[in-house]
Formats: sequence, C-alpha cells, structure tokens
Amino acid sequence: MTPLAIVVEADDVAHIRAEDESGAFGILTGHADFLTVLAVSVVSWRNGHGIEHYAAVRGGVLHVSGGDTVEIATPEAVRGDDLHQLETDVVTRFRRQLNDERAARIDAQRLYLAAMQQIVRLLRTQRPMSVPGRVETRSDEGIES
Repeated sequence: MTPLAIVVEADDVAHIRAEDESGAFGILTGHADFLTVLAVSVVSWRNGHGIEHYAAVRGGVLHVSGGDTVEIATPEAVRGDDLHQLETDVVTRFRRQLNDERAARIDAQRLYLAAMQQIVRLLRTQRPMSVPGRVETRSDEGIES
C-alpha cells in the first residue's frame, strides 16, 4: 500500500521475494514474524498456480505477521506484468528521484549553513553591547572603556 492507495491485495500467495539493505530474501507461508526496511527494488510474488507478479517499490517497510500476512507500506509502488520493462523504467525512475531528493536536502543544508555563517559574521562585526555601570567612549582605534 501507498499513502494514497492499496496497490495489491492478494490472498493466494505462495512465495514473496523482496530486497532490503542486506540483499534479496524470500518469504514462504509460515514465516516467522519479521520487519525490515525495503530498498528501492522490485517485489515479486508467486500465487498457488505458479504465476509470478511484480511491483516496483520506492523503499518502504515490509512486515510479516502470523506466518500468513505480509504487508508492505511504501511511498510509491507500480505494479507490472513484464519484469524487465518494470525494472528498467520504474526502478531507474525511483532511484533517480531518490538521488534528486538527496541532492535537494544537501543543497538545503548548505543554504542553512551559509545563512548561519552570515549571521555569525554579522554578530561578530557589530559593536559590543554596553555593560551597565560602564562608560564607553569612541576613539579612532575603536571603543575604549
């Protein structure tokens, strides 16, 4: 499922293949409870008749519960019947989007740091605040007490 829709809901699933940071893995009926963070990848599943289905996911969380329920929550998913076409088009697009988002976050952090540096420079160049009970006079060389 994505935040906007349930992309796939299937009851007759015999095997699921997915991928996390450690690599590809499979899940069969009776699997122990399990939780993992998925990589940008293609999730495949085979029904009881041996027919394979595919969905490209843009990362997400996979949860196995009770040995017979697998749920995947992902920001974006695209279902397809042709694995090669799906992987070529969609997974490449997902990876590009992730890289673009990373670059945007880095740019935003750079802007934030540059703004903070400017504020620090401005504060350093401003006249020191006067202290109560202290008399300050100006000379050609700066402030004297």
